[in-house]
This record gives sequence, C-alpha cells and structure tokens, in this order.
Amino acid sequence: MSGELSSLDFAPIGGASGTPSNGVSALPGAADAGVGSAIGLYARKTAGFDERVARTVEVLKQAAADFGPGALQSTSLGVEDMVITDLIARHGLPIALATLDTGKLHEQTLALIPRIHERYGIAVEVLAPVNEQVVHFVRANGEEPMYRSVELRKACCGVRKLEPLSRMLAGRSAWITGLRREQSANRAEVPFRETETTGDGHGRTKINPLAEWTWADVWYYVQQQVVPYNPLHDQFMPSIGCAPCTRAIAVGEDFRAGRWWWEDSSKECGLHATHAQPDTASEPEASPPTLNATSGAPA
Repeated sequence: MSGELSSLDFAPIGGASGTPSNGVSALPGAADAGVGSAIGLYARKTAGFDERVARTVEVLKQAAADFGPGALQSTSLGVEDMVITDLIARHGLPIALATLDTGKLHEQTLALIPRIHERYGIAVEVLAPVNEQVVHFVRANGEEPMYRSVELRKACCGVRKLEPLSRMLAGRSAWITGLRREQSANRAEVPFRETETTGDGHGRTKINPLAEWTWADVWYYVQQQVVPYNPLHDQFMPSIGCAPCTRAIAVGEDFRAGRWWWEDSSKECGLHATHAQPDTASEPEASPPTLNATSGAPA
C-alpha cells in the first residue's frame, strides 16, 4: 500500500451509525439511556482530539521510516488496536499486522481477523501456541487452572500468549501496541516509545501511538471513521482477553478490572511486563515460563 487514503476509500462495515453488522448486544440499562453501543456511551470529541490524532499519525509514520519491515503491529483485536490498524491502512503505511490466537478467545474476537482483510485489504498473521505444550499443560492442570492460583494463571499465559509472542517478534526491531496511559495505574507512564531488552541482549523498540488518547477519543475516532470493533465492547468489556479471564466491569471500576477479576494483582499477563507492578515486573518480556517437558506444568 502506498499513499494516503480518505474515509471514502473504505466501505462502511454495518449500518451508518457504525454498529457492527454481526450483531451487537445492548448494554445493560442502555435502553433507558437511549444508547445501545459503546459508541453511544463513550464517543465524545474533546479539546485537543485532532492534535492527538495528528501526533499519533506522526508516531506511526516515523516508525515506518525508522524501522521499515522491522516494524510490526501486534494487535489484540481490541478497540485501541483496531484504531491503530485503521490509521495504518488510512495512511498507506507499510507496517505488517499479527495477532495471537490463544485457543481461548471469544468467537467475536476471532471474527475480526477476516473483517480486517475485507475492510482494509491487509492480511493478519495469526500465531498460535505450540499444540503439544497446550496438550501437556491441560492434561496436567485441567482446562481452566487459572482460577486455582496466580502461578497457574501465569503459566497458562506463558504457554498460550508469551511463547507465541516471542515467535511473533523474532527478528523484529519494533512492535506497535495499543497501550494507553488511561487504561490503568500500571500504565500511567506509558511513553510513545520505549526500548526493551530482548532475550538475545539486543534492544527492541515498543511503540505506543495511542499513549495519550482517552477512552472518549478512541470511540469518537471509531464513530467518525466507522472502524469495525468487537461487539463485546458493547457489553461493558473495555479490555478483552481470553474468554475464561474476561468479564464485564461495573460502573467506576478500573478499565482492566474485568481481567483476572478473582486476583488481587496488577492485571497483567507478562506481554507488557514493563508496566506491571512488582509482582510481575521481574518476568522477562515475551518469555514463557520454564515448563516440564512431559506435563507442561511450571517447572
């Protein structure tokens, strides 16, 4: 892709209001408020929005210029990452996309992979965990061991997320994420760029182009550009991960309160360990835990 595109270059997905065409569940109580989607609840243009979008575009353009084919958007398929994908496509940036299929994702999440290709003409590389490791881990610990201990939950994340992420980022000099400062206290200091130490001792640049965006910014952009998004966001799920580890949040709860809600933890899996509290900060970025070769359990 080359050259910048206008909003007219993309056919809308769903209705004119931006409602996803594959069905949206109304928010609890939304009928009384006259809204039925996250767009209706959250989309607001606030002071400085256009400037924040412009800075984000410059961050992405600079990433493409600095790293070329070494840059990758690692998308969780959450709404922030969908905004970044839209910006990459809209400005014709040569940045590849990849995502993780942990084997435990909601079907609504996985449905976005073909929709990205249909909407933007961009292929999304999908990386899955090593099947043998998953089989051994499940045999040893059951299908949902994450509820039994933090250690088992992190081990599950290691097998299903960190190991395939390490393969996704192999040979890449920069990865682009949807982290925002507003998402949680752990991420309050997220910069536009940061350097991480990789397993081979070299540095990799993490780029967070939406670092300064608010939740209202994200949804206003989605509304204006008719960005496809996961309908689970319409059910009070601002942060969507694996199905067993995600629930809706209540009014006033932290953005990531619905992730591993049974734990008193930093609400991180290790993918973004540099922004976690001390209980996960010692975990190496994108490195799986040591597993027993036979059982798949933590060694």
